[in-house]
Amino acid sequence: MTAAGGPVPPAPTPERVARPRSAAALTILALLGLALIAGFSALGVWQVERRAWKLDLISRVDARVHAAPVPAPGPDAWPAISAASDEYRRVALTGVFDHFKETLTQAVTDLGAGFWVMTPLRTRDGFTVLVNRGFIPADRREPASRPAAQATGETTVTGLLRVTEPNGGFLRANDPAQDLWRSRDVAAIAQRRGLADVAPYFVDADRTPNPGGWPVGGLTVIAFPNSHLVYALTWFGLALMVAAAAVVVVRHEGRVRRETRAT
Repeated sequence: MTAAGGPVPPAPTPERVARPRSAAALTILALLGLALIAGFSALGVWQVERRAWKLDLISRVDARVHAAPVPAPGPDAWPAISAASDEYRRVALTGVFDHFKETLTQAVTDLGAGFWVMTPLRTRDGFTVLVNRGFIPADRREPASRPAAQATGETTVTGLLRVTEPNGGFLRANDPAQDLWRSRDVAAIAQRRGLADVAPYFVDADRTPNPGGWPVGGLTVIAFPNSHLVYALTWFGLALMVAAAAVVVVRHEGRVRRETRAT
């Protein structure tokens, strides 16, 4: 009670005094910060390297696509064929189509959903190449609906060499027994159709019109996502954020220690 009989005012609450972190805590923070900065920086450098690789790949593929066609690789060259060295190479081959052994694989294109028409072509040199003659809609699935395209006799095809697509599409496997194909799996199609001496690649035919207008060739989509610069900036940005946080911690600790010495 006060002299006037009123209540006693509460004692002031003492301010909470910041204490410096221990040497062990600072060591742990420093090591964690260095590890994060090093890790984020390494990821940023990796993305820069990936970007350089992707730009080189795009340049090489662009040169292949626009180069003059070369003969389709024969059996002697098959062991060395790879996506890195041969995908989208422009090739030409001459031979006779075996329309009775064509295979339809599911496709989604700018023309809608339907099928790729994969037809074996027996070349002059004696080996067989599966040729993706182009796209057909579902109502052209039966060969009788496109009789003009089933022409016999020798023909020359120009197109892009593509590497086989084994196993099927995303979450959807091929089913050779049911003749359901979600990808252009050369080996599986060749086995199902009883083909011999088949090249380990297929050829996407160019836009040269087929008799009757179907199939429609030249629909190959060539696109290489290239977001590596964005990823690199993200990783480097995170590294800078950690470095900035480290500067804040150092300044805070310095201020606390000065205040502690002054009291």
